[in-house]
Amino acid sequence: MIRVERLAKQFGTVAVLKDISCDIQKGEVISIIGPSGTGKSTFLRCLNLLEQPTSGAIWFDGTNVLGADVDVPKIRQRMNMVFQGFNLFSHLTCLENLTLGPMRLLGKSPQEAEAKARDLLRVVGLGEKADHLPDELSGGQKQRVAIARCLAMEPEVILFDEPTSALDPTTVSEVLAVIRSLARDGMTMIIVTHEMEFARNVSSRVMYMDEGVIYEQGPPAQIFDHPTREKTRAFIHRIRSYTQRFTSPDYDLYAMNAEIIAFCDKHILPRTTRERLLLVVEEALQLYVPHLSSAPVDLSIGYSETEETLELVWEGHGGPFNPLENEDAPDDLGVVLLRGMTDALEYERKDTLNRLTMRLRTS
Repeated sequence: MIRVERLAKQFGTVAVLKDISCDIQKGEVISIIGPSGTGKSTFLRCLNLLEQPTSGAIWFDGTNVLGADVDVPKIRQRMNMVFQGFNLFSHLTCLENLTLGPMRLLGKSPQEAEAKARDLLRVVGLGEKADHLPDELSGGQKQRVAIARCLAMEPEVILFDEPTSALDPTTVSEVLAVIRSLARDGMTMIIVTHEMEFARNVSSRVMYMDEGVIYEQGPPAQIFDHPTREKTRAFIHRIRSYTQRFTSPDYDLYAMNAEIIAFCDKHILPRTTRERLLLVVEEALQLYVPHLSSAPVDLSIGYSETEETLELVWEGHGGPFNPLENEDAPDDLGVVLLRGMTDALEYERKDTLNRLTMRLRTS
């Protein structure tokens, strides 16, 4: 459906995109992931000519998008875009935001456009908000209206540019649910996102972009579980887990708690789960405190959306040390609390490595 050949884009002397080539089939859901500033959004904007590529070729359903005689508004109608900033007309109601484009650009009658708009608002769960202004809606509701407005133009492809990045964590899930529904219905979509579990679950293919190129691509299971290239592996490990090394009993508790809270917010975990996780980490650290100066310990927290679990792994090298049987502890109250707050608690020693694993359910 879309073929990109050796696409490049420069802003002055800065090369944002470098020699990108790919094919996208009808019905595919492509998630584009990668660090900020690597050209992901610029790539989307080049596809429907919101940015003019410096060189290369883009073919859409057999049409040369960069041809001199191409009908750019028609291309943008067929390959429509949903932005992170909503871009709704603030002086128009939700219904009017949806009917304006179809009437002016598709030649729909007011009655036909309104009937379709009401249907689409119901599809995204906002049928009762038809006569509301955007300022009366939450961020998640505004983004759902923006998706409905996009659908009103009857696109064949939808480009999503970080559709949840401007949202409060509590409203992210409602927007992702609408996109999941579109994926089930077979809509061709290209999604720039930082929601990794969503990308894993909804995509037919994932592209990892780095330094202006598609560095690695493949099925979600490959990219997230078995990436083959070094930068991809480093990125996936970094975004899927929280890691911290403790080398002294005088660690910064407040900074650590703030980072764990941000990790929980990123994955839209319930407040009760966040509070339990903080308590578990704090209690576990008390078991390690007497030994931190001589035997540093590394903490890794990973979250699995599919299994709805958090896994905490504490690792440290040195002589045998099982924190669950710590003779230096004044009592075993900390261990009792940890057993009560976790769903699994296991210690193992392998060679010189002491490992303590904890699991928490998030639901």
